[in-house]
Amino acid sequence: MWNRYNSIYSETMNPILSQMSPFMVMDVLERANALQCQGADVIHLEVGEPDFEMPRCALEAMQRAMADGLTHYTHSLGDLDLREAIAAFYASEHGVEVDPECIVVTSGSSPALLMAVMLLCGAGDELLMSNPGYACYRNFALACNAVPAEVTLCAETGFDYDMDELRRAVGTRTRALIINSPMNPTGTQLGPSTMQALAGLPVPVISDEIYHGLVYGGKAHTMLEYTDNCFVVNGFSKRFAMTGLRLGWMVVPRRHVRSVRTLQQNLFICAPSLSQRAGLAALQGASADVERMRAVYDERRRFLIGRLRQLGFVIHTEPEGAFYIFADARRLTDDVYRFAFEVLEQAHVGITPGIDFGTNGSGFVRFSYANSLGNISEATNRIEAFLRTRGR
Repeated sequence: MWNRYNSIYSETMNPILSQMSPFMVMDVLERANALQCQGADVIHLEVGEPDFEMPRCALEAMQRAMADGLTHYTHSLGDLDLREAIAAFYASEHGVEVDPECIVVTSGSSPALLMAVMLLCGAGDELLMSNPGYACYRNFALACNAVPAEVTLCAETGFDYDMDELRRAVGTRTRALIINSPMNPTGTQLGPSTMQALAGLPVPVISDEIYHGLVYGGKAHTMLEYTDNCFVVNGFSKRFAMTGLRLGWMVVPRRHVRSVRTLQQNLFICAPSLSQRAGLAALQGASADVERMRAVYDERRRFLIGRLRQLGFVIHTEPEGAFYIFADARRLTDDVYRFAFEVLEQAHVGITPGIDFGTNGSGFVRFSYANSLGNISEATNRIEAFLRTRGR
């Protein structure tokens, strides 16, 4: 009976799902968790999740909201006071004026990205993205029956865009370019001249700015500084260590607000009400918490860069933001997927194979420093012993 049901299900399943790639970091994490259940002491450097608690002001605001019974639907675009606080954030952080009516509060940044792609791309249209780049962008395009089109970023040029190549990649079916700065997996960020050039492309830009606030030297720039023909996505998960609250936002060009609101109403209704109260408190009162976390990440970043180089990894471009190092492992292996699982099984350290982020990530592995300095030190010691045992 089950086999018959499974056969019917396979025949009726949307065939686009067969084109979607699994998220390899989750493969590593799930195996790491299985090893832990068997008693292994695994150190996680694969997962891109802050290891800090959410700011106390945000926690207390959420508790007050629950006690006050604020557990019902909000406006589909989000509570107005939160949208006004987000607008104030852009004014103080970037000197950019944003109308609160052009902000939609979302259940994390992923629904915002999905709605932007759904709005801009139809069947057969192209969504331009970088290779390497965040693994889920490709699947957002496929979910909308669009075509993921890639432009290559090279380690030797700092994972920056070759603007001539990018302009050539914009074709008649190209509907948008999606960018991420600071970037997952490389930790690099785009400079003002590059962002200005991107703003001049004949297609809108979807700018994923989720790692803003976690920048080490220099300043993060929003695409809103250069054009209003953009969809800017941000949220509370990384900057404020509020991943589980699932709260993000998107700034939308005025002419598209009605359409995005329709998508939000039908697909997600609204963002979680309690999370919105926590987000408001974080924006208004957690700047010291953010700076403390950023300083700790920076200390870990500098330590891990030096240690990985000692172990034989090549770091072409030191990360300027987020909490990742994209390390060239070609001196050590010709198969980074197998290498990542060898490190996990033998050294009990989780790392992410670079091919999770595109074909141009082949030969690289991603290390997350969203873990304590003590754990990072121990993890690199274990990897050193592993490399010595296998003779590199």
